[in-house]
Amino acid sequence: MALEMRPDCERCGTDLPAEAPGAFICSFECTFCATCADDVDDMCPNCEGELVDRPTRARRHQDSAPPSKLRRFKS
Repeated sequence: MALEMRPDCERCGTDLPAEAPGAFICSFECTFCATCADDVDDMCPNCEGELVDRPTRARRHQDSAPPSKLRRFKS
């Protein structure tokens, strides 16, 4: 099963394209931008798990394994 590749930071709403670096995830795939991950000392504010660099997904694979379009930012 492929990563969900959520499209935005759950904390600030910043766009996080699947093909771009700069996203951080925990084991539950909670997703944050680099700035917000730094603000919480690389610990997920949702589950308290470790936030790590999310791998990128090349555009050529996005047709067969599309990233999520469901935004998780809670204003």
